[in-house]
Amino acid sequence: MSTVGGAQLGRSGTQANLGTGAPVLPKDLSARSWIVTDAESGDVLASHNAHWRLPPASTLKMLFADTLLPKFPRTQKHKVVSSDLAGIGSGSSMVGVKENETYTVHDLWLGVFLRSGNDAVHVLSAMNKGVEPTVKDMNAHAEELQALDTHVVSPDGYDAPGQVSSAYDLTLFARSGLQKKDFREYCSTVRAKFPGETKKNKKGKTTRGSFEIQNTNRLLSGDYGLDAYKGIAGVKNGNTTNAGSTFTGVAERDGKVLLVTVMNPQKEEHDQVYKETAKLLDWGFQASGKVEPVGELVAPKGADTGAQPGANASGEAGGSGDGKASSKPVAASTKTSGSGGVGIALAITGGVLVFLAAGVFVINRRWPLPDLMRRRR
Repeated sequence: MSTVGGAQLGRSGTQANLGTGAPVLPKDLSARSWIVTDAESGDVLASHNAHWRLPPASTLKMLFADTLLPKFPRTQKHKVVSSDLAGIGSGSSMVGVKENETYTVHDLWLGVFLRSGNDAVHVLSAMNKGVEPTVKDMNAHAEELQALDTHVVSPDGYDAPGQVSSAYDLTLFARSGLQKKDFREYCSTVRAKFPGETKKNKKGKTTRGSFEIQNTNRLLSGDYGLDAYKGIAGVKNGNTTNAGSTFTGVAERDGKVLLVTVMNPQKEEHDQVYKETAKLLDWGFQASGKVEPVGELVAPKGADTGAQPGANASGEAGGSGDGKASSKPVAASTKTSGSGGVGIALAITGGVLVFLAAGVFVINRRWPLPDLMRRRR
């Protein structure tokens, strides 16, 4: 395996350096690969086959979003033509994009994040000059992030020969994406309205309704027998024949933000990928400060690791184009997101990790989230 992020991450099996008083790792984990990281410092708290190259399924959409979100303002409109929807894999998850209908970029991203819609991915790819250029852009961005286990063949994560990523790389994608205001908004939205088809009523008047879509991230939305995870704020789930279930989640508790990626649990229980993620998040919050890191999340090639606090204060990429930090909690109850009533205990004012905007910043951190952590009041 690769040793990006540290030699210990290149070893097979479970890697953990437990200190005095550290809790033991959950004993019933079945995933082929997983990783627990501190999203602020980039420290890898524990891992299991972190660099195994495995099919990523729709968690690859995190890289897709991180690559394309800055390219199109959310208010931009696009009328779908038949060629936009060509080449979508059989059995793909779909949000319900229709030919000859017009959608905003905002609509399409909701379809990508909430319903993992491959149709929305293909339309956005068409806006980016096509699937092939989009794949090229994604591979280039993965290389810039030093996600060297990743090879993109299909932008939506649909099973394709040679398409692989790793728990380590998926965590890099999530960490990079979460610096973008729109990414944080979309990945944390529980439910929203999506435009329907244009129809004529009995009086001959043209109308276009909408229908509700709900996030398929079960730690965010909850499920039968599974409560929403306290403090969860995204990120992305996936499931295909070759990949099995995959998931990357971010959660905050008591001022600590963790990222956990789980790939392909071998237990075939309902919601198993979410159950194992929740166990690893619980462990990570208990273990924080009691373990020695087994590695770190590396900085992108072009990262300015020596910048001082307050630098790049308006660097909020993400397609909204306003350069401003959100003033609402990431999963706040709003009319558009429909995320109220779910009981998600988020204390992250202004978006994932924006509690750091208060000015608490340790200069000697190896690579903090720059756009968020360098911001001051």
